[in-house]
Amino acid sequence: MRIQSVFKRFKALLIAVGSGIFLIGYNIGTGSVTTMASTGSQFGMSLAWALLVSCIFTFIMLTAYGRFTAVTQHTALQSFRKHLRGGSILSIILIVGLVIGEIASMIGISGILSNLIHHWSGYLDLGPGFEGFNKLGITIALMVLIYALFWQGKYPFFEKVMIVFVIIMGISFILSSFMIVRGGTEVFTDMAPRIPDKPGAPLVAAAIAGTTLSAVLFIMRSVVVSEKGWTVKDLKQEKRDAFTSAALMFILSIFIMIAAAGSLYPKGIHVDKAIDMIGSLEPIAGRFAMNIFIPGIVAAGISSLFPIILIAPWLISDYMGKERNERSLMYRLLAGIALLFALVVPIFGGRPVWLLIAALAFQSLLMPLVTLLIWILLNRESVMGKYKIGLWMNLGIGATFVFSLVMAYNGVLGLLDYF
Repeated sequence: MRIQSVFKRFKALLIAVGSGIFLIGYNIGTGSVTTMASTGSQFGMSLAWALLVSCIFTFIMLTAYGRFTAVTQHTALQSFRKHLRGGSILSIILIVGLVIGEIASMIGISGILSNLIHHWSGYLDLGPGFEGFNKLGITIALMVLIYALFWQGKYPFFEKVMIVFVIIMGISFILSSFMIVRGGTEVFTDMAPRIPDKPGAPLVAAAIAGTTLSAVLFIMRSVVVSEKGWTVKDLKQEKRDAFTSAALMFILSIFIMIAAAGSLYPKGIHVDKAIDMIGSLEPIAGRFAMNIFIPGIVAAGISSLFPIILIAPWLISDYMGKERNERSLMYRLLAGIALLFALVVPIFGGRPVWLLIAALAFQSLLMPLVTLLIWILLNRESVMGKYKIGLWMNLGIGATFVFSLVMAYNGVLGLLDYF
């Protein structure tokens, strides 16, 4: 009976913070895994502070967008359109920019996942000449799985799906980190806040923030709060939910960094892709540790792909002020079209990691606009009434805006470097 009681309480807790977990599943994908693994292998834990600062700003912005929607009962894009001069044009710019960025992410993430599962399946002893499952077949199987989950249709079901993937991620990354570090504390000795005097360190610090502080995340936050039906009575729960989301983002990301720092950094092995880390882990930590880490990456990738197919229809509904109906023809058609982009890398080839990095850099250009627009509305008494934000929230959003400008600058440099 006691075990059942504990299980029921745990289940109730997960449901209570389900919207925060939904955003975790979206935000922590193969891009985050690649960035954190690369950071840990090259710089140890010396850039852990950049992750912490990014998660603090993420909490501020999640709270800001959630507060706005809970108070006004309107989502972000329709409010920009209604209350701001030129809001319609600004909203269209955001929709186009976010959709382009997410399509690029779809291509990059699916390409990385097919490569990773192909590599992992190569360890199976399925006869002479077997080198792993076909990449195109893997991609099609993932597309069918994601579309089948989406076909079930309603946000509460989507939350439950994301909770499962986030639990798999958490168990995988935390267990593999403990197995790799094996109780040693050496990995934590170099955590003083600084940018290492090494080539590429400033860009990597910017990439850490770019994978955490995402413009689309906050627009989606507004929609998710609306889906939950929260009002001013739920502001405390909204804030707690935002904290849970940001805190778990930090925890999951830091354990990936720890795994790379504990296994690869002392040996001078640098990785630039998640699949490189997999190949490096086996001789250092053993195949068992590798086989625990890989499911976490796969779960991270699928949990990012699943919400991506919702972005375009959600943004269109948000802009038009129409009710969201995940089972409508428009939603199912747009979701299917989005999934077709997953076939780009398996069919035409390309560099999925490059596409993912370019998508992150492109998204960083939208972050200052997303921050500024909600900052303006949160300070309007005609919109927020007595719930207009005070000094501390203004300082927090102001700091986020400055930080987002720095990130946008680094995003421009990153795009120029790749082009």
